Amino acid sequence: MPTSIDLITEKALQAPDAMQGSPVQIALFLGALSLLSTALVMMTAFTRIVIVLSFVRRALSTQEIPPTPVIIGLSLFLTAFVMGPTFDAIERDAVRPYLDGNLVAKDAWHQGEQHLRTFMLNQVRQTDMALFSELAHLPAETSSSSIPTRVLVPAFVTSELKTAFIMGFCLYLPFLMIDLVVAVVLTALGMVMMPPVVISTPCKLLLFVLLDGWVVLLKALSLSFVSN
Repeated sequence: MPTSIDLITEKALQAPDAMQGSPVQIALFLGALSLLSTALVMMTAFTRIVIVLSFVRRALSTQEIPPTPVIIGLSLFLTAFVMGPTFDAIERDAVRPYLDGNLVAKDAWHQGEQHLRTFMLNQVRQTDMALFSELAHLPAETSSSSIPTRVLVPAFVTSELKTAFIMGFCLYLPFLMIDLVVAVVLTALGMVMMPPVVISTPCKLLLFVLLDGWVVLLKALSLSFVSN
């Protein structure tokens, strides 16, 4: 039995007809557009990137520096960079043939979906895939290419969250050590009334700048999506 998401997607694929149809069809089409933007964020590299950048900002103890719009903007553009080959393949095999009239909307959707599935399959952890396959009561012999998208997406998001938190922990640890060292030194000097963050924040910023932290961080994020 088709789910509500499947019905909304089907209406989105029939956009020209929906725009000329009943108000219910138009509402379903607009609902599909809002769902599409959310799906593209959750089915791309955006989740991992924005979480790791947020971890770095918190580890530096700089409060709202960089500002949230900068974090979101950098995450979006880095996502476009990482997803470039996938987006190019979707444009070549789905969008362009559809605009040229060589593919109907449904076939174009499935062509584009296959490229997104390939990206997600290259990043998802097998343990997460097995978990959601079990929850969906799929046969144990189901191949990766046959996994339904409704199962693949939550498994992919779970894997991205796990990877992002592992990277965030590894980035957080050196800055935590600076906080501990500063706190111990201030206690030894009897300056217990001075907040350690007043001393540790400039030290962490200096270390981050000397190591060219943004270049190292963005390079590590980009390379973390390279398929093995």
